[in-house]
Amino acid sequence: MGTSVTISAATDQDAEQILKLQYLCYQQEAALYDDYGIEPLTQSLDALRAELGEGCVVVARLGEEVVGSVRGTVDADGTAAIAKLIVHPRLQRHGLGGRLLAAVEERLTAERSAKRFRLFTGHRSEGNLRLYRSRGYAPVGTEQVSRRLSLITLEKELVAKDPAEVFVAGA
Repeated sequence: MGTSVTISAATDQDAEQILKLQYLCYQQEAALYDDYGIEPLTQSLDALRAELGEGCVVVARLGEEVVGSVRGTVDADGTAAIAKLIVHPRLQRHGLGGRLLAAVEERLTAERSAKRFRLFTGHRSEGNLRLYRSRGYAPVGTEQVSRRLSLITLEKELVAKDPAEVFVAGA
């Protein structure tokens, strides 16, 4: 391709590209569950812009093109909710989803004091489940949303990267 993929914070100018990419990426999920009314396919540009203003949104770019994105927020207890991890179909299965997930986890930890991470995916979304498990997420619950869809919630606790970073009381 000649140009490498870069990962950075999203800007308001990215909103339209993110929404178009989200629509493209969630077609596979909609087909898998035979439900084209899912929220990622019906989200408005204004609602996406609100998420950009309130949460932590990271994008992957190939040149000027947004080819991936992920969003996150952190609640008062330090639990980060990660959502809408998307990668352009032509770039899937090359590690970009894992890079985006790591980037949003890092930013949510550094900028919003996240202590644990939570996300969900559909029970038939094997690729998503494989990615999340490979990144340390473990299933903690299942909610049946409809006859066709159960959502699996996965979590991961923050782990210090370097023992020297850990403060030990009384040491």
